[in-house]
Amino acid sequence: MKPGRFTYHAPRGLDEALALLTEYGDESKILAGGQSLMPLLNFRLAQIEHVVDINRIGAEFSAIDAGETIRIPALVRQRQAERSAELAEAVPLLRQALHQVAHPQIRNRGTLCGSLAHADPAAELPTVMSVLDTTFTLASARGLRTVEVTDFFQFHLTTALEPDELLLEVSIRRPPPGTVTVFHEFATRRGDFALAAIAAAVRFDGNRVTGCRIAAAGVAPTPHRLTAVEALVTGSSLEPAVLADAESAARQSVEPTGDIHAGADYRRRLTGVLVKRALADARSKQETANA
Repeated sequence: MKPGRFTYHAPRGLDEALALLTEYGDESKILAGGQSLMPLLNFRLAQIEHVVDINRIGAEFSAIDAGETIRIPALVRQRQAERSAELAEAVPLLRQALHQVAHPQIRNRGTLCGSLAHADPAAELPTVMSVLDTTFTLASARGLRTVEVTDFFQFHLTTALEPDELLLEVSIRRPPPGTVTVFHEFATRRGDFALAAIAAAVRFDGNRVTGCRIAAAGVAPTPHRLTAVEALVTGSSLEPAVLADAESAARQSVEPTGDIHAGADYRRRLTGVLVKRALADARSKQETANA
């Protein structure tokens, strides 16, 4: 299918892009990679009056800064992040998850910030950001503001972004020493949206867990932190009995809805299995590091 009629804008600078968003607000959408927007338009699941293509706003918005705080601006492609050795060293969870995002051809165009702004609850990157110390910088003609990850994702395809705002940058604080990260998902076919996915950042002192963040995708309208599981495993050494309890707690922590791809009960049981698998994987990685 072809999209409905819209006016295409290609601003040459950030100020021009923000002025367009101010003028057209709810009638406009940002185009960066088009990973999600173009299918929506082509299938006429969305009708947009003005498309603002930001790909010409400046090369500085496609440069990763992997300093003490990792900064990923609006035009960093997913494939670029996936291949970044600096990012792999600083935040290995990103590469672990990016391998699961669609296919390389799509990751060549799709941007990290675009996926986060789209906020599909089954997508990998929002779930990853939910277990990291992440801050979102939002820009508008009114100025800049920052939003913590806990406040950014609000509902299915809905974020804290106002109609005149652009997600300018994502900042990630480096995980503390001793942190092991794991990403697991299950999809019917490779490249499809996950029926359920788990991102985990587990901090160890020796073999003992001293802190843990776990989030699930595909089981709620936003990335869903599994705080009961986090509390259960903290202080343990992830013994088999703890893993079994974590699996049970994970199942009880989610209330997914069913669809044509999987029923609610299947997604609930799948979440438990993936949590157990992720924690076992984290323990194995830590044992290898300690050997």
